[in-house]
Amino acid sequence: MEQILVALLVGVAFVVFAAAVVFSASRLKAEVPEEDREFLDPLPRTLRMMWPLVRFVDYHLAQRIPDRLVAGPAEALRLSGLLYLMSPRQFISLCVISLLGFAGITGILLSAVDLFSWLYVLIAAAFGYVYPRIWLSDSLKTRQKNIVRALPTYLDFLTMGVEAGLNMAGAISQAVAKGPAGPMKSELSLVLRDLRSGLTRSEALRRMDERVRVPQVSSFVSAVVQAERMGASLGATFRFQAEQRRTERFQRAEKLAMEAPVKLIFPLVVFIFPVTFVVLMFPIAVKFMQSGVTI
Repeated sequence: MEQILVALLVGVAFVVFAAAVVFSASRLKAEVPEEDREFLDPLPRTLRMMWPLVRFVDYHLAQRIPDRLVAGPAEALRLSGLLYLMSPRQFISLCVISLLGFAGITGILLSAVDLFSWLYVLIAAAFGYVYPRIWLSDSLKTRQKNIVRALPTYLDFLTMGVEAGLNMAGAISQAVAKGPAGPMKSELSLVLRDLRSGLTRSEALRRMDERVRVPQVSSFVSAVVQAERMGASLGATFRFQAEQRRTERFQRAEKLAMEAPVKLIFPLVVFIFPVTFVVLMFPIAVKFMQSGVTI
């Protein structure tokens, strides 16, 4: 009888505790203000599913993080072009949710197979915290690669526009209207907006250089600023920059082609050569076995 009473009290206590947790969570969630994303980039599908949790952690935890700890993620988001997708504190909240998610899933899977270990859970938690940063680094590299790939094309548009009699703003406007979609088009659109807002060409281009921090773009901006200062022809400057960027792109392609055989050595040795040897040796081994010779 006493055991039944104790079990009943434990059950009631657990239900009360769970109800209190649910009630507290609902109250805390109700305190999170609505987010206006009208002028922000649309969320990817995976982030859209996690976004309520990100907003919850951002409002109740990340807002208390000192500004000096947010400077690094803010700079990385700015350079990768994701600052209009999420704020730096929202990115930190995403790291925290990823940490808890990887740790929880790993703990549940290990418990299901009776191999639970806190070491594995800590490793999974560390990977979960780093994974959003890896994604951010990959996004930055992809963005810079797309900018470098599209730069010669836009320089050709600028060359044709300037040589046709347009000024800098008109040439950029035509390049943005006719050029392929991508980060380079977005950056030139921002340059055009800065020019229309009253900034000089040098200031607008330097702001673009600060946003992307790509050596090829820095070289282009320096050449245009120098040509404007010395009174040189912008058309000739654009044409020279386009040819130079195209040559660099061809040289990068040659470099990657020359690196391909070296990168293929490991998969050849590990995966292809053993299979080839098995295929070649199998008929020989069968003949030896049929002739009674022991291998």
